[in-house]
Amino acid sequence: MRVLITGGAGFIAFHLAKALQKRGDEVVLLDNFNDYYDPEIKRRNVADLQSSGYMPLHVVDILDRDSMEKVFEDTRPETVVHLAAWAGVRPSIEKPELYSAVNVTGTVNMLELAKKFSTGCFIFGSSSSVYGGNTKVPFSEDDPVDRPVSPYAATKRAGELLCHTYAHNFSMHITCLRFFTVYGPRQRPEMAIHKFARLMYDGKEIPVYGKGDSRRDYTYVEDIVSGIIGAVDANHPFEIVNLGESQTITLLEMITCLEEALEKKARLRFLPDQPGDMEVTYADISRARRALGYDPKTPFREGISRFAEWFKSNQSRTAGSC
Repeated sequence: MRVLITGGAGFIAFHLAKALQKRGDEVVLLDNFNDYYDPEIKRRNVADLQSSGYMPLHVVDILDRDSMEKVFEDTRPETVVHLAAWAGVRPSIEKPELYSAVNVTGTVNMLELAKKFSTGCFIFGSSSSVYGGNTKVPFSEDDPVDRPVSPYAATKRAGELLCHTYAHNFSMHITCLRFFTVYGPRQRPEMAIHKFARLMYDGKEIPVYGKGDSRRDYTYVEDIVSGIIGAVDANHPFEIVNLGESQTITLLEMITCLEEALEKKARLRFLPDQPGDMEVTYADISRARRALGYDPKTPFREGISRFAEWFKSNQSRTAGSC
C-alpha cells in the first residue's frame, strides 16, 4: 500500500512511517518544515527514516494547491494520513487566522485532492481538544462538541465536519482520530513532558498553571500508531474515534514521574490558569477497541521511562530545543 503522510517530518509521523515501512508499506512523506519549532529536528527525523530505506520526501505546503496536486499526480497515494496542522492550544489564541488557514483550508485542499485522485482511505488527525469544557468523563465520541475553548480546537472540529461532508457527498472512506496528549521519544520540544525535561536538566523553573491538578490522558506514541494503522486497515466509510490510554494523570503526578525517570529534581513556579486550557482529558476508547482493534499497552510510568531514556541519550540533539 502507498501511504502519503502529511506533516511527515513530525513526531507522530516519524513513528507511524517507521511502523508502516516495517510492515512493507510504501511511505511518502510531505512537510513544509515550518518554524513552529526548530526545523532541524524535523530534518533529523526524516534523515533517520530515510537511512533505513527508500522514503521519498516532498517539501510542500498544504496551502499550495498546485504543488500539492503535482504530489498526488506523482505519487497516486492509496491512503492519506493527514497529520499536518498548526499545533498548540495556547498559541492559537494569539494567531487564529493562521490556525484557520492551515488547519481548515489546508484540510479542504487535502480532501479535494483525495477526492480527485480517488484515494481509497483518508485518515484525519483530530484532537481531544474538541471536547472543550465538557465535564462528563470519560469523553465519548457521541458527546456534544459544539463549545470548543480555543481556536485550535475549533479548527480541529471544523476538520471533522468537513470530513463528514466529503464522506457523505462523495462516498469517501474517512476516519477522524481524536488523539489524547501523545508523548514518547522525539516528542515535539514545546510539549509539556519534553519541555519540562529540558527545564529540569537546565536547572530552570517549570511553569505550573493553576494548582497542578489538571488531568491528562497521556497516550504513548506507539499506542497511537497502532490505532492509526488499525484505522487504515479497517477503512470504515466514516468514523470518529478516540485514541487515548483511558487513564488520567495530574500535572503534578506527571512531573513526579518525570523526576524519577530523569533522576532530576524539578523547581516549580505556580502561575494563574491559562485561557484555552482544559481541566481534564479522558478518553472512552470502547469504540476504538470495537472498530479498530485498538488495545493500548503502555502504562504511563513505562512510557515516561522510555522517553527519559531517549532524552538522556540524545542530549546533544535536544539541548537548547526548548
